[in-house]
Amino acid sequence: MRARLGDMATYAGLALLAVFFATPFVWMTSLALRTPAEIYRGAARLIPDAPTLDNFARVLSDPAFLVYLWNGLKLSAFGGALAVALAIPAAYAFSRLDFRHKQATLVAILAVQMVSPLVILVPLYRWMERLGLLNWDLSVIALYGALGMPLAVWLLKVAFDAIPREIEEAAIVDGAARWQVLTRITLPLARPGLASAFVLAMVTNWSQFLIPFILLERDADWPISVAIFNFAGSVSASTTQLLAAACLIAVVPAVAVFAALQRMIVSALIAGAIKG
Repeated sequence: MRARLGDMATYAGLALLAVFFATPFVWMTSLALRTPAEIYRGAARLIPDAPTLDNFARVLSDPAFLVYLWNGLKLSAFGGALAVALAIPAAYAFSRLDFRHKQATLVAILAVQMVSPLVILVPLYRWMERLGLLNWDLSVIALYGALGMPLAVWLLKVAFDAIPREIEEAAIVDGAARWQVLTRITLPLARPGLASAFVLAMVTNWSQFLIPFILLERDADWPISVAIFNFAGSVSASTTQLLAAACLIAVVPAVAVFAALQRMIVSALIAGAIKG
């Protein structure tokens, strides 16, 4: 009975948490489905009298909005790929090699992940300005890769730990070099972990705002997060429904990726825990 009551309390708490986070999206959906005339009615009705998809059509028909979406996708994908590429050798070393202060170094890498970009924003901007790296996509991609690498190291270490060492040792006995073992055996077997690390890094990059906002000054280079912020600064009551529609469209890619790949991500995260 105590166990059941504990489970019920847990699910009730999770349900309240889900409602808390879902409420803004429900209200934003209500705004996105309204006509300009219904916007002026305020918060009296959650369900519009005459729901319409014209707001989504208007947003998607804007060539500039599609450019912003492409910019966000491009920066997020290349940043995620860079984070995974940088994390592979470090994660493999932590998984397969023994060296002094190994656990302390792992904790230190995780601590770097907890540092907010806001803390280093001013020195980062001055540094990039002196190097002449402002308004470069590569600058944003490099920072995305650096910020996503610590989490990717931990995820890939879990994936490598789940692969039996005997397979690699047999390849080494047959004459394979360490880099050949990594590229031809370990990485193919760790595909779910690689995909999970890439997806999580990409989704994190998709929601980044401060870095592209500071480093990219030309509106043609902005990702969707920065573009929506600038559009929100000039929004009026007659265009609120367009802003809501744009926000929902910007959220869809991240939600769709998590919904489609959640089982693979979870299985990769717990792979090391069920080893053996």
